Amino acid sequence: MPESWDYTLYIPNDLRAVTISRRTLRLILTMHGLIGLVDTAELLAAELVSNAVRHTKGPAALRVRRSVEGVVWIGAWDTDPGPPEPFRPLEEVPELGEEGRGLALVRACADFWGWQPSARFGNRGKYVWCELATAWLVEP
Repeated sequence: MPESWDYTLYIPNDLRAVTISRRTLRLILTMHGLIGLVDTAELLAAELVSNAVRHTKGPAALRVRRSVEGVVWIGAWDTDPGPPEPFRPLEEVPELGEEGRGLALVRACADFWGWQPSARFGNRGKYVWCELATAWLVEP
């Protein structure tokens, strides 16, 4: 049975937090023997954290956990309680633009994704999250 764990990285509202979050996630997954998930997980975390720091003014957090069933859950918390911007399919996102592709990539690469209202730091906010349900397949 897979080991369960839970990490939270609290980050300021700073775009440099995206790189720090990616590298931290890479280290966590590598240390837990989930190297096969690193590239996809980094992409997903970067999109979620980027949205959290670009579209809100307060602090944010990256949370990564693994269930005993082997599911890796990646979530970004931010201080805006409103829902994320509506999903646009990748084919509708301008090719050269960086804006508007985040949730489309999350939807395309994750097994499940969603959002929920949440409270952290005494503030209202939301978690936008995704799951990689195939985590158990990449263990040594």
